[in-house]
Amino acid sequence: MDGQVERPSERERASQTPYKIMSEDLLSLFRQTGALLDGHFVLRSGLHSRQYFQCAILLQHTEIASKVCGWLADKLRQFDCDSVISPALGGIIVGQEVARSLGKRHIFVEKEDGKLVLRRGFQIVPNEKFIVVEDVVTRGGRVQETIDIVRAHGGIVSAVGMILDRSGQAKPDFGCPFVSLMEMNVETFPGDKLPPDLAKIPVVKPGSK
Repeated sequence: MDGQVERPSERERASQTPYKIMSEDLLSLFRQTGALLDGHFVLRSGLHSRQYFQCAILLQHTEIASKVCGWLADKLRQFDCDSVISPALGGIIVGQEVARSLGKRHIFVEKEDGKLVLRRGFQIVPNEKFIVVEDVVTRGGRVQETIDIVRAHGGIVSAVGMILDRSGQAKPDFGCPFVSLMEMNVETFPGDKLPPDLAKIPVVKPGSK
């Protein structure tokens, strides 16, 4: 990445909605930090893609993390919550920053024997209201696991928030509202139905385990 990003003129930006402007600013940050990767990638969902949004590269810059997660927190303020919860590993920084902006506590779930569990003495009390926060969602499996854990402990999920929604037309149904800073309809493929050009490229799995 050369860091050169084409920006719309002031007149063009004035005619755009705040959401569109924020999405363009966020995409520019992904490009400038080298967090938008091109190649052959396996996503957490198991699908293959030519592009990968490596949020960890974006969020390693603390000022950017604070700004981006502050944008997400602003979109989540309308939802009542007592705490924020996120799936490790990718969601931890986002959850921490969103919770800080909202003035709430943050806890996380993590992998144990191949599935997400609540550990480290974190507690969820009955009727406690949560916002679930993640970095990137394609199929939403980790978010759904997190929601199931909250509900199994008697908690309530008020909403789901994410930096990037790349689910496209296959929007996941979490049984609650969910918002994102940016939607990207990035083409994905099952592992057994790769296009020839993608099949020739060595595959990389850059996400968290």
